[in-house]
Amino acid sequence: MARLQARDIAQAVGGELQGDENRFVEGAAGLEEAGEHQISFFHNLKYSDALNRTKAGVVVIPEKTNGLTLPEGKTWIRVSNPQGAFAQILGLLGKDRQRPPQGIHPQSSIDPKAQMGATVGVGAFVVIEAGAVIGSGTVLYPGCYIGANSHVGENCILYPNVTLREDVEVGSRVIIHVGAVLGADGYGFATQNGQHHKIPQIGRVVVEDDVEIGANVTIDRATTGETCVGAGTKIDNLVHIAHNVRIGRHCLIVAQVGISGSTRIGNNVTLAGQVGVAGHLTIGDGAVIAAQSGIMNNVKPGEVLFGSPARPHRQAMKLQAIYGKLPEIYDALKLLKRKFGL
Repeated sequence: MARLQARDIAQAVGGELQGDENRFVEGAAGLEEAGEHQISFFHNLKYSDALNRTKAGVVVIPEKTNGLTLPEGKTWIRVSNPQGAFAQILGLLGKDRQRPPQGIHPQSSIDPKAQMGATVGVGAFVVIEAGAVIGSGTVLYPGCYIGANSHVGENCILYPNVTLREDVEVGSRVIIHVGAVLGADGYGFATQNGQHHKIPQIGRVVVEDDVEIGANVTIDRATTGETCVGAGTKIDNLVHIAHNVRIGRHCLIVAQVGISGSTRIGNNVTLAGQVGVAGHLTIGDGAVIAAQSGIMNNVKPGEVLFGSPARPHRQAMKLQAIYGKLPEIYDALKLLKRKFGL
């Protein structure tokens, strides 16, 4: 891990430094776990006790701390967005940890009809089929498979064992984590006389710019047309996106979400962990679906839903409170029935 001085960190994040500018940092941790030569961040007054106890040598804090007394003997970096600055700092500290493939590994297999951009890194046992295009600056870690006529844009990172089947299009600056599969057949079958017959899946997958796709995510190709993930969307691990789904821009799709076929997700939508979405639905822009909710109907823009079936969040929380009182309510009802001879 890189070793950085406080003054260099402050300069990198555009922060105001208070304290020893020569103090060095060689790691990062939370306020409770950080040691003398680690950096942490503070962004919420509810963590004030942890701030007073922290052993971190350098702490990133907000520009305004509302009169909070800061412990002595530390170096402080004031910024407008501590969490965002801390993310930048983690990148600086971890830049030497990853050693991406450089050049073309001799144990890779690249079809002569594939097109390779400048400064592409291709690891061992990567397979690139005919007609595939790999953009400049893109890195393919060992074991990746790029199917025929698939396109990967510039400055992408595909970690080990990512699979793009044929006719998959990936934009620029996309990150795809270990084991993700894009372009597997959608789950399409026609039932006749009690037997299930496969419906050929001849569409494709399109992933726009600046998307991040977590480990072991599966995005199915369309039956016809496209399964699409909009620019800037971030997808967590273990998410399944079915055929012909269209996801808008800048969405957050958290772990173990399942989205059924032909559903439309608007822009800036959040689907929290383990949300399930039925097929052929529309979820409007800016909607937020709380964890473990089941979506059975269309969702209006900006709605906040929870539960299965999902309801408006406030209503769902009231129902949860009532469920906990049901035994008490039932006992009271039995007494009333006994009293009135019902």
